[in-house]
Amino acid sequence: MWWSFIFDVNAMKKSPTFLIFLTVFIDLLGFGIVLPLLPYYAHQEPFNASEWQIGMLVASYSLMQFIFAPIWGRVSDRVGRRPIILLSLMGSTVSYLIFGLAQTMWMLFLARMLAGIGAANIPTAQAYIADTTTPENRAKGMGMIGAAFGLGFIFGPAVGGFLSHWGYSVPGFVAAGICFADFALTYFLLPESLKEKGVSRPARHAARWSMITEAFSRPFVGTLLILFFIATFALANMEATFALLSKVRYHYTEAQTGYIFAYMGLLTTLVQGGMIRPLVRKLGEHKLIVIGTLVFAMSLLLLPYTPNFWTLAAALALLSFGQGVNTPSITSLISQYSSADEQGSILGVTQSLSSLARVVGPMWGGVMFDIGFQWPYLTAAGFMFVAFLLSLKNQAQARSMPALAINAPPEPVGQKQSSLHP
Repeated sequence: MWWSFIFDVNAMKKSPTFLIFLTVFIDLLGFGIVLPLLPYYAHQEPFNASEWQIGMLVASYSLMQFIFAPIWGRVSDRVGRRPIILLSLMGSTVSYLIFGLAQTMWMLFLARMLAGIGAANIPTAQAYIADTTTPENRAKGMGMIGAAFGLGFIFGPAVGGFLSHWGYSVPGFVAAGICFADFALTYFLLPESLKEKGVSRPARHAARWSMITEAFSRPFVGTLLILFFIATFALANMEATFALLSKVRYHYTEAQTGYIFAYMGLLTTLVQGGMIRPLVRKLGEHKLIVIGTLVFAMSLLLLPYTPNFWTLAAALALLSFGQGVNTPSITSLISQYSSADEQGSILGVTQSLSSLARVVGPMWGGVMFDIGFQWPYLTAAGFMFVAFLLSLKNQAQARSMPALAINAPPEPVGQKQSSLHP
């Protein structure tokens, strides 16, 4: 059984991917534990944080992820994956200890920034999977990371909500203990995966912004990237402010808010794990993007105005469905519209935009909530309606052009080599 595997040291040494799964799961578990509690914690004495400050707190985590993910990836190419994973786990442990002990706003900011630096280890975890799997098994390994994301976001808010019965410090201390336990397991059981250390790829990393610029110049890929950014921005805006809405508008407790977040995570996982494939076969990605974008926009409009729990649950179910079909369909088309030798670069651009949207979204949401509890959702719905119109335009253009014309990258004047190529 799976629990015997966890306590089988030899099994874990032979299959280190389980420890990588555990590391990513704990990253998302910690994020999920804190997310529904943060507004309640920061609103009280001695912090007395305003809504925009809470938005900045959430954004600071994502900002550190955005900055440090490529740094950890680059350093891991030179010194190995194992040291970076260990360092990030220790950083996460310290961050949650500070969160539990915080008495000032700067300590809360320090805790969230350190947590973001620690959670920036996900590209390094993906690189570990790539190092230790064959091409045939790589998709399965990467799928484990995707599963860790989903499970972490389901269990994290539920655990945080449950632990909040004993105060706000307890969830931080429990998260710190879990991170340290993973650190100990990784230290004793995780072997190094990188056979050739000291590899440096400065040109590739220096081209990060030029890669983003060139990706946006593609007629179809550029529009899809805009859709992806808007959808991620709207989701991050909602995630950062929903606990505030739950507290101010619906008067729910920390535990109730945590369970609602877990409900959203479960629904999204069910949509992406069970519904997306048959829907793609039946409708295709373009139609799903149009449907998902519209449903997402409508659910955001409904969220601040639902009169009771059941209508709120229905609005959140619509949101989970819309977001759950929208994002995978967009990333699938981005991959399809890119040539084989630039898949990694284009998807890397997608991840950079995701991180950037998760910085801007919470900041926007916090400022809007200061104006009124409904404004984060009304403005996000407005952005999503713009995305809906863009998705209609993209669908019409895709129908009118052959696949080869869509997939072909633009040919710059003078045959300049694309900076999207690794």
